[in-house]
Amino acid sequence: MIQSFSLSAFNSLAEEKAANALTYCCGASRWVSQMNRSRPFPSLETLLEKSTLVWNQLSAEDWKEAFSHHPQIGDLKSLESKFSNTKTWAEQEQKGAAQASSTTLKELALANQKYQNQFGYIFIVCATGKTAEEMLMLLRNRLNNSHEEELKVAAAEQDKITRLRLEKLIYV
Repeated sequence: MIQSFSLSAFNSLAEEKAANALTYCCGASRWVSQMNRSRPFPSLETLLEKSTLVWNQLSAEDWKEAFSHHPQIGDLKSLESKFSNTKTWAEQEQKGAAQASSTTLKELALANQKYQNQFGYIFIVCATGKTAEEMLMLLRNRLNNSHEEELKVAAAEQDKITRLRLEKLIYV
């Protein structure tokens, strides 16, 4: 289970421990490094603002690195192995997919594969509060985006995920 910290405890963590904690929130190593160097944060709000600022200044390759740290929407089995470090958070985020019918999960798997073939990375969506059917509809709609447009949409979704995870990591 991922440990949560008070803001002062997080600010006081050794660099390596803080980097590990930040990696749970976003898998882009340059984001982790820049956020770690920005400590101490005077408030959670400042931390969240800095997170978005740093995220928006990263390259497309950095964004794709972060995307690679997520299981595909609806791929609940991969949570058990590859993504065991963030399993608890990912399960909470993908709660809607866990309650989906087998038909919807199969449709998600097919649409995920089409998306990955088309864009070269997994479909990223801030799944918190969304049903599997809603995520499937979003996925299908986003298949119509250009590569440039979709990368920006996926990056914005990753930013939402990161902010939610930072709010779980840091309690006030």
